[in-house]
Amino acid sequence: MSAVKFTKDHEWVSLDGDTATVGITAYAQEQLGDVVFVEMPEAGKTVSQGDEAGVVESVKAASEVYAPVSGEVVEANPELEDNPALVNQDPLAGGWFFRLRLSNAGELDGLMDEAAYKAYIEELD
Repeated sequence: MSAVKFTKDHEWVSLDGDTATVGITAYAQEQLGDVVFVEMPEAGKTVSQGDEAGVVESVKAASEVYAPVSGEVVEANPELEDNPALVNQDPLAGGWFFRLRLSNAGELDGLMDEAAYKAYIEELD
């Protein structure tokens, strides 16, 4: 598993070979509060970087989840349908949203590493 990269929209992406796993950051789930519903893309859907790929709803708000990189969705997290609270409990592991087969690895270069993302969210507070 390679280093995790982050977007300004608070998604994370981790690459394993040509498969990218995507979720929302701990910061995002803290802002949302208790997650009650997650809508994820279906396998086979092609998304481009920045496209809306899903929705996460909490007791406070609903928020879009954007594709941090382009590719074809190969799997949505089946655990989240029955237990959306996993997003709150473990956003960077068990609470992942979907996996996609990367179509342009170069897009990862435009994302933030963990240090840059931490600096970015400190500016927001």
